[in-house]
Amino acid sequence: MATFNGSEGASIDRAEAAKWTANYRSRANTETNGASVKAHFYGREILQKLLDQPGCMGIRMYYARDGKGQKQLVLVGADAEGNDMEDLVVDSSKVCPPDCSTGGDLNG
Repeated sequence: MATFNGSEGASIDRAEAAKWTANYRSRANTETNGASVKAHFYGREILQKLLDQPGCMGIRMYYARDGKGQKQLVLVGADAEGNDMEDLVVDSSKVCPPDCSTGGDLNG
């Protein structure tokens, strides 16, 4: 199993990120409601609660589908040994669409 120290991840060039999100949008499957999910938004308060758990090194995001078949993300903290911290499990993001950025390179 992987070990984590809290420094995982890195920034990516905006132009490269824009290409990646455009690639996703061009290949996304249409959802049952006729819209492709492009993004999820979580507020800082719930993200901070995940990170403030004792021993939390970061956040793991699971791809999921709710009871209606809508794409969702389920978030949990992860400890230094890479184990999920399941005392706090997060969902209820704001999904795009309809809650999308009105500008920027990533939204297309």
